[in-house]
Amino acid sequence: MSIRIVRLGTPRLPREGTRIGTVRRLPRGISKERYAAEDWFDVWYPELAPSAELVTRAKAAATPAEWRAFIRAFRAEMNQPAPRRTLDLLAALSHGADFSVGCYCADEARCHRSVLRELLAERGATLA
Repeated sequence: MSIRIVRLGTPRLPREGTRIGTVRRLPRGISKERYAAEDWFDVWYPELAPSAELVTRAKAAATPAEWRAFIRAFRAEMNQPAPRRTLDLLAALSHGADFSVGCYCADEARCHRSVLRELLAERGATLA
C-alpha cells in the first residue's frame, strides 16, 4: 500500500488506486465526466494546491532562489490547520490503501507535487 506522486493526464500505473488532483484549476477542454477516463483524476482536491498567488510565483521563478522562496511559501500554506490535517490523513491512509496525488507540471522538480512528496514523507507516509 502506498501513495504515488504522478503527473495528471498520464497513463495510470498498475495499483495506482484513486487519483487525486491537487491542482488549482480544472483541465481545460475536458468535460467533467471524462476526467477519470482520460487519466486526469478521480477526485479534484484543490486544497492541496498552491494558492493562485503562489501558482503565479512558481511559474515566474527563474532562479533557484526564487524557486526556494516559492517552496517556503507553499510549505507555510500547507502548515495551516486544514491542509496539515489532510496531509496527516493521507499519510495515515497510505499504510492501508493505494492512491496517487498529482499535478499537471511536466517536471516534478519544478512542481508543488515535489513539495507534497516531502511533506508526506515527513509524516511517515508510504510512498511508491
